[in-house]
Amino acid sequence: MNSGDLRQCPPVEINDEDILEAMRSMHGYLDITTEDFKTIYRAAYAHGVDRMLNALKASDVMTKQVHVVEAGTRLADIAQFLADKGISGAPVVDGRGKIVGVVSEKDFLGMMGAGRTHSFMEVIAQCLKNRGCVATPMRDSVVDDIMSQPAITASAQISIADISNLFMKERINRLPIVDKGGRFIGIVTRSDLVRSYCVFM
Repeated sequence: MNSGDLRQCPPVEINDEDILEAMRSMHGYLDITTEDFKTIYRAAYAHGVDRMLNALKASDVMTKQVHVVEAGTRLADIAQFLADKGISGAPVVDGRGKIVGVVSEKDFLGMMGAGRTHSFMEVIAQCLKNRGCVATPMRDSVVDDIMSQPAITASAQISIADISNLFMKERINRLPIVDKGGRFIGIVTRSDLVRSYCVFM
């Protein structure tokens, strides 16, 4: 399923409270016609979605078995690791398991001259202009040199609704989840959000 396509998910089941909340939000007297009912239904549906998204927490949907990389690891090894695992990024942890950053394709592209758009084609353009591989200068660098830091993290109690808002606000695709001591315990991705919507709705 496409991670951005919710149309394949089952519909939200609205309850009596959702309907009552929708009716309370209507101003004035309602003579129940088909149009009135549609108005109430749309409002009740919105309340149902909001209720479900706020009830679900990161702990309900996060992936616990996550590939992480250690601070100080050479970029050549990081790139090979991400390629081997078929993933586009990973949290970076220190020796105590605490999140110190996140490294992703976007960080590599930015280091290679992709500019603000982080476009792969911009990297190709730079390679062709410079007659060489723009990744070569990174050969002796480590992950600390390019990772995004400080990492944007959250506790396991953050709601799915808040995670969605955070993704849009910060323009990120993954959110590391940490315990009270700041140690990594899981991750929520955009795909996790869509899957959670389908499962719990």
